Amino acid sequence: MKRLSALVRSRETSILIVLVVLIAVTTIVNHKFVFSPDGWRNLWANPSIFFVLAVGEAFVIISKHVDLSVGSVMGLTAFSVGILNSHWLGLPPVLAFLFGVALGAVLGLINGVLVAVAKVPGMVITLGTMYAYRGALVVWAGSRRINSSELNPSLLTLGVASFPGIRIPYITLIAILVVAVAAWYLSSTRSGRQFYAIGSAPEAAVLYGLPTGKRMLTAFTISGACAGMAGVLFVARYGTIASNAGTGYELQAIGAAVIGGVAIVGGSGSAIGAAFGGFLLATINSSLPILGIQDFWQQAVLGVLILGAIILDRVLANRRLRRAAAERLTT
Repeated sequence: MKRLSALVRSRETSILIVLVVLIAVTTIVNHKFVFSPDGWRNLWANPSIFFVLAVGEAFVIISKHVDLSVGSVMGLTAFSVGILNSHWLGLPPVLAFLFGVALGAVLGLINGVLVAVAKVPGMVITLGTMYAYRGALVVWAGSRRINSSELNPSLLTLGVASFPGIRIPYITLIAILVVAVAAWYLSSTRSGRQFYAIGSAPEAAVLYGLPTGKRMLTAFTISGACAGMAGVLFVARYGTIASNAGTGYELQAIGAAVIGGVAIVGGSGSAIGAAFGGFLLATINSSLPILGIQDFWQQAVLGVLILGAIILDRVLANRRLRRAAAERLTT
């Protein structure tokens, strides 16, 4: 009974209810939003990139840092995969994913090393690397645009084809697999649970002997690897890459994680919640234009959701503190 009550009150359940209502209202306005081949595919395919980015960002935020470079890492990876394809048109999709994840992990590791050496908050370091990586991409790409004709058709198929029977796009299934692995790692392994301990009380974690430096490097490396995978998913989904690929996605990733219950102050949250937050943001971006809401209000809705999530996390944290204090007085 307690588990059922906790499930009903969880952030994931709340987001799921909002998602269902939003999809239902949008479908009433335009039935093609769901009841058409393109609408159904887009409903699942559009959130895929946010799934992966938000999960990677969750590792960093849970560790009490923020990674602002994920959009630039994603764009740089996407363009690199595009260039590699243009020189090797038959590049197998598996190698494209391995290359993208490896490149993203290296860029993320650079972030982690800089944070460890400078001993300053990750937000400060990644603000710099965000512009550095983006600048490198702009200088490299210039005005060049990589089109679908330069990419392996097998990679592009992942962005449009669906798994038979369930009709869910392959890129969505890949993203869901990433979420599942991340959720298992955070909840079921000792090193995964250490991220929460470090984010909740960094000083106490050091005194307890937890490998805080190693976990910080791991968090940023995972965030970079997820951004790299998101870059490959971007290529498969859209088939066109330019120097502006991934611009603004860092704020979407942070927003998705926070809305999904990952506390911005660190120490709490889940990969599944972050993915649900990404699903909600992607659905909002798709549904609000259909509902006739202008671009400005779309950004305003995102801001309100983030503020509401932060306020809710603070209220819940204060409630837990008061309950703990009351329990101590009664014992």
